[in-house]
This record gives sequence, C-alpha cells and structure tokens, in this order.
Amino acid sequence: MQVKIEESWKIRLKEEFEKPYFLQLIEHLKAEKALNKQIYPAGTNIFNAFDSTPFDQVKLVILGQDPYHGHGQAHGLSFSVQDGVAIPRSLQNIFKELQADIGLPIPTSGNLTVWAERGVLLLNASLTVRANEPASHAQLGWLTFTDQVIRTLSAEKKGLVFLLWGKFAQEKQILIDDSKHLILKAAHPSPFSAEKGFFGCKHFSKANEYLVRKGYDPIDWKLSS
Repeated sequence: MQVKIEESWKIRLKEEFEKPYFLQLIEHLKAEKALNKQIYPAGTNIFNAFDSTPFDQVKLVILGQDPYHGHGQAHGLSFSVQDGVAIPRSLQNIFKELQADIGLPIPTSGNLTVWAERGVLLLNASLTVRANEPASHAQLGWLTFTDQVIRTLSAEKKGLVFLLWGKFAQEKQILIDDSKHLILKAAHPSPFSAEKGFFGCKHFSKANEYLVRKGYDPIDWKLSS
C-alpha cells in the first residue's frame, strides 16, 4: 500500500503498511469519511510527526495517547495545537514545567513544530480520532502501528530519550531497551495529575544532560513567544 510518509520512515515501516490490520484500519477510515464523519487531524497531517522528524534526526520521543478531538486543534504532533488555537491545559502545564526547569518564558502559541524539527518525535499512540469522541480510534490498529514505531526506534538507534508521562505512556516501557536509551517517567501533565509528580520532574534538563553525555547536541526547547 502506498502511504504518504517521509521516506526514511517509509523504508522502515513498509512491511507494516501491507499487514492486514493496517489495511483494515485504512478501510475503516475511508468508511467513516464516506459517512461524513469528521476525523482529526486532516489527512495531510496524520503522519506529520514522521514528516517533521525524519528517522535519522530523532533524538527524543514524547509519547501522547490520542489526538485532540476539538475543531482546529490536532495537527499530527502529540500535545501540540495549531497557531491561533487556545493552549490546552496539559500543554500549559508542560510550559510551566519547562519554565520552572530551565527558565524559558511561557510561549503564547501551543504549536510545537519547531521541537519536531529539532529532533523531538511528538508521537501519539493513536494517529486519528473522531470529532468530539476521545479514544474513538484507539482500537482500530493504530496502537499496533505505533508500538512497532517504538520498537524500531529502540532497536535501530541508540542514545534516545523517551519521555513517558502518565500510566498509558509508561506501559510502553516494555518496548524500549533501557540499556541503550534513557527512559524518564512522570505523572501526566493533565490538570488532574500534574501536581502528583509532573511538576518538578525536570525532564527537559535531564534529557539534555543525557544527550550531551552521549555526545549529541541538546534540544533547543525555546519556542517563539
């Protein structure tokens, strides 16, 4: 099956695109569109995380669970929203921790594209969702696909940092070889849990300290304000 995705990822994931679960997933999405169901993000942004961060450029992974399901929010990058969209509360808390950890000002936009372009793979476990129905596509096969993405990164690269925030993300730890990569875990930045271990985790500085020790350039976490 021909999937429009960045070439370095296409080479590594081409076998997944031919598997029955993935073909069924695509047919399900087509069927929903035929019924005029609104699906987020737009088709051109479903693989935005991969298109924005080629395989060889990945240095750090931030794993989300589900795309935003509100109008105009999701654009294929975990936790990120498009310019001009109100910053969700979980992302507000990420920015608060970023400021507390390394002193950066709170951004006025929630668009994290520049992080993706600097080597941060902003990966959601599910890559699509129906409008106003959270987790509505979680059982379609996306989890199988993104689990394979994590396995591939773990196997083929070394010295990556994985930020696993919340129980769902932390369950993916079994897919990662922690003898080759750094896994940092904390509570989810959601307003329901941020006070229970996300605030004060210092993941941004810890990630950069590790990358520098491994001989890589640190992530420039600054966003235009």
